Amino acid sequence: MQRYERTVSCGRVDAHYLGKKINLSGWVNKRRDHGGLIFIDLRDRSGIMQLVFNPDLSQAAHDQAHQLRSEFVISVTGTVVERSAATINNELATGRFELQVESIIILNKAKTLPFTLDEAANVDEELRLKYRYIDLRRPEMHQKLVLRNNVIFALREFMHNECFYDIETPILTKNTPEGAREFLVPSRLHHRSFYALPQSPQLYKQLLMAGGMERYYQVARCFRDEDLRSDRQPEFTQLDIEMSFIKEGDIQDIIERLIAYIWEKALNITIPTPFKRMTYDEAFNLYGSDKPDLRFALPIVDITTLFADTELSFLRTILDKQGKVGALHVPSKDFTRSELDSWVNKAQKLEAKGLLWIRMKEDGTIDSPVAKFLPTNFATIIKQYIPDFSQASTLFIVAGKQSQAWTVLGRLRLELGKELAMINEQEFNFLWVIDFPLFEQDETTKQWNAVHHPFTSPQEGWQQLEPSQMKARAYDVVLNGVELGGGSIRIHDAQIQDKVFDLLGLSKEQAKNKFGFLLEAQELGFPPHGGIALGLDRLIMLMCHATSIREVIAFPKTQRGYDPLMAAPAEVSAEQIGEYGLLFAPKKKE
Repeated sequence: MQRYERTVSCGRVDAHYLGKKINLSGWVNKRRDHGGLIFIDLRDRSGIMQLVFNPDLSQAAHDQAHQLRSEFVISVTGTVVERSAATINNELATGRFELQVESIIILNKAKTLPFTLDEAANVDEELRLKYRYIDLRRPEMHQKLVLRNNVIFALREFMHNECFYDIETPILTKNTPEGAREFLVPSRLHHRSFYALPQSPQLYKQLLMAGGMERYYQVARCFRDEDLRSDRQPEFTQLDIEMSFIKEGDIQDIIERLIAYIWEKALNITIPTPFKRMTYDEAFNLYGSDKPDLRFALPIVDITTLFADTELSFLRTILDKQGKVGALHVPSKDFTRSELDSWVNKAQKLEAKGLLWIRMKEDGTIDSPVAKFLPTNFATIIKQYIPDFSQASTLFIVAGKQSQAWTVLGRLRLELGKELAMINEQEFNFLWVIDFPLFEQDETTKQWNAVHHPFTSPQEGWQQLEPSQMKARAYDVVLNGVELGGGSIRIHDAQIQDKVFDLLGLSKEQAKNKFGFLLEAQELGFPPHGGIALGLDRLIMLMCHATSIREVIAFPKTQRGYDPLMAAPAEVSAEQIGEYGLLFAPKKKE
């Protein structure tokens, strides 16, 4: 191979280089033949520089330029000149200059690509992931990974300045019931025993507090064998934080200042602090979610008492079972009948058993499938609940057990917000949700489960309450309706931990087997402590207004947890499996 050198990056050529001979290397972005002259847009990660191949300057280089195709990798030598005024490209940082090429080396040719960079956004995602290295050549993908780099650099800078220690914790660890399903790794040296890949560094970071580290953070890789969504991957990255001798407000202050610092450094945007606080009960009652999107209003209104004497049989049945009736009020939108029918269908897809609508038409009359069952003075009565109900107003109503009905209304609220353009897509709206329930009950088994995890400290007075009434010293930070992360003040007292395990149905033997090391540490000088973890993939996704975390991860899996590039997961030989003392179970007959 011919020797080559690179003296400057394509996007860094400026007036300083005028009249100078330089060497550039990169990919052929576009080629244009203009009679005797050939123009090449040469691309590297810094930008694009226009090359000119003139046969009068170098016939040999001109002849080689005829061979060039998109995505050939080349190195060129030439002199930087200024473009004529008519050919300046103001859209490029280098648009005032071009390189008159004197020699060229073709470093690597490229066959026809499976897709062009220009059409990549419109091809099947799995094809893009199979050829991810090609997809990453697109400027928009490059910019997302640059943003990711800048965010992580900024957060490390901030955490260092706040006197946190960056400490790595093990990847091969112990299987513990923290909530999500874990990936298990068989041990070759210890047959019938397994490591687990960490769902989070939760237990290790608590033990670091027992070790006197006081302020810990880690950009941690975590693994969960869960069903996937647009904002989930089987492996992901989180910013993990733990602090000793603190209260909830200390963690929240650190996170607010960290987020403001990141947005300022990476986006040059000022984020106002402190963030709004809202209790879990308030968030659910108003928005049907523990992570409400506050970029638009449209709260849920409880209109149960409005129908206290209703003759509508389906509502009567629900109310007699202590159910609730909730409504979303959409003002100044005169829906057509077909649009209303469409929203009924959408609500059913959102798991509503039914959706009732009531609207006031422009002439002030009430229209609804159940209009004849409504009081004649409905337009007056409803103003007690919704004062601005008027012409062109519509109510969307869902009834049922409150936990179910309000969840459906919360989903419907988001769909209305999107479809009716109520949301400012450029806004960053942060929120703390606090005072979460400590436990939630499985409706089938009636077993109590921890809402966050079993190491979350209960709020004072918890022992005098029923499990359903107990509140946690827990907090989630939410951005635009997406949970960025959650945390809590932890239990540091072995007696309290033992009582929480008991409420969760863990026997002393089970607790000792799973968490004996933690229980022992709690009896050997464990300081009060708390922490939080932020999902960095989600955070960066929201910063660049992407629709999926796959767009901000260099090599993500598909929604089925499959890696088309490496064809993983893949089968291994029976011999390899045998080394671990394992056998495949026979496949079940379908």
